[in-house]
Amino acid sequence: MIVFLIGFSLVIFNISSVDAIQSERKSAWEVMSDKVCGDKLCSKVTSISEPSAMSSIAYFPPPLVQITQGVDPSHVTCTEGKSLVLKQSNGLPACVNPTSVEKLITRGWAIHVLPDYVDDHNTSEIFTLGTHLTTSEMVVYFGNTSGYLAKPVGDGNYPGIVMIHEWWGLNDNIKEMADKLASHGYVVLAVDLYDGKVATTSEQARQLITSFDSKYGIQNMNSAVSLLSDDYSANTIGSIGWCFGGGQSLNLALGNSEMDATVIYYGSLVTDSEKLSSIDWPVLGIFAELDKGIPVATVNEFESALNEIGIYHEIYIYEGVDHAFANPSGDRYAPEESKSAWDRTLFFLELNLK
Repeated sequence: MIVFLIGFSLVIFNISSVDAIQSERKSAWEVMSDKVCGDKLCSKVTSISEPSAMSSIAYFPPPLVQITQGVDPSHVTCTEGKSLVLKQSNGLPACVNPTSVEKLITRGWAIHVLPDYVDDHNTSEIFTLGTHLTTSEMVVYFGNTSGYLAKPVGDGNYPGIVMIHEWWGLNDNIKEMADKLASHGYVVLAVDLYDGKVATTSEQARQLITSFDSKYGIQNMNSAVSLLSDDYSANTIGSIGWCFGGGQSLNLALGNSEMDATVIYYGSLVTDSEKLSSIDWPVLGIFAELDKGIPVATVNEFESALNEIGIYHEIYIYEGVDHAFANPSGDRYAPEESKSAWDRTLFFLELNLK
């Protein structure tokens, strides 16, 4: 029995009445129900011939209801069979079909749901240092925009690498990665596509990525390439990026014909062979089996397009890990897979830039 006080009247519903309302109107009761019979709500089934016809599926209140109950948008629980994304426009959660996630992210309607930034992992044994001592400084490379430049202390001409941050911005994790990569004999410029802004929560990152202008990003990265070539005499130049930066690494390849190597860590992909045909240098792609935003099927399409136009490439899909698995600041961090990917990255850059 369920009791409601409406105005000054006391209204009493029997459970059977609620079942009828649930069946006819498909209200929130349907969403919260945990009983289904086959592919229908049990309230719609007049008789059940076999006890096994009833199965239990985990249903949960709609996302907005969960938020009113104090649940953080990025921790909303979707009904079984649905995937959680955040709307890029306002950061509100939405439960969608898993097959729709990639399309919604590509269209700019949705963004990945990632845990907030937490820098408490020791990466010294995973992302190993090379043999070069390094020095670093902030340098102006695009208008008033400064990037983090790390390079070997010793004299000599070293290959250049444009490093592109995740959706968090140019934070300490990216700067540390620039230092470590520079120790292997590279001049690394970690660009800043957010004009000095850095996020530590998914909501802050959403706001930054929503305001990002892709044309500005290409101009920004092209200026980084010019700085490495003109000021540091880099004869070969590559790019590397993770997540948002992985997609930007590919965009730089499509927007600058002077590149010599491109590394993409689970970044948004272009699968049109005609567009990709402007690339005539090697490509390394690191991806995650469980990544719904960049699913395995899309990675395979990307690889097929590269095969079609004859671009040398190495594509690795790591089993059992999700998007952002190589980020030590998140709870999806997978140390063993990260080490493997890093070793492959170093070998790829050594082979194609030196």
